[in-house]
Amino acid sequence: MEFRFGLMAIVLAGVLAPMANAVELAPNAMRTGSLTSQPIGHYEFCQSHAAECAVKSDESNAPKLTTYGWDMVREVNSRVNATIVPMTDQDLYGREEVWAYPVDAGDCEDFVLLKRKILIEKGFPVNDLLITVVRKPDGEGHAVLTVRTSQGDYVLDNLNNEVKLWTDTPYEYLKRQSTTNSGQWVSIEQGKDVLVGSLNK
Repeated sequence: MEFRFGLMAIVLAGVLAPMANAVELAPNAMRTGSLTSQPIGHYEFCQSHAAECAVKSDESNAPKLTTYGWDMVREVNSRVNATIVPMTDQDLYGREEVWAYPVDAGDCEDFVLLKRKILIEKGFPVNDLLITVVRKPDGEGHAVLTVRTSQGDYVLDNLNNEVKLWTDTPYEYLKRQSTTNSGQWVSIEQGKDVLVGSLNK
């Protein structure tokens, strides 16, 4: 399968270090709950990108990134942030909630999709690059890309060029893609009441 080849390529390239076989939650990792609703924008995206939303993966430990791997993650985050002009779906398409790969402009989900695509092309495993829905302090919905690592879950954000541990961001985390099925979503538990639902922006 092409994604297994990608994983082998990235290990050989020195981006990931080998991990033990036992599956366990990494320190500073998000604790996820049950299956939850798929955002409408992602559902519609999957209608035209079916293969990307049908990747099944076994439950696995988050990988350990090498220095080279971290440099790649940071470079992709800052490069996409500098290349794509922030613009609402309403301004781009005349309607809300359109998830698409941006050419030169897009909103938060579009930034996430492009970063995820680039990192997958560089060999990162699909189940370690998870689209994640959060709520900003002002109550507005937002999307970021979560990168699972053995050091914890880190966030690539179009509002910040620094790649941060998820607990170091100001967001309320609601849901993200499943690690075992790229077309399914799971809730995120934070030890407090969490509102989970598809967000309209």
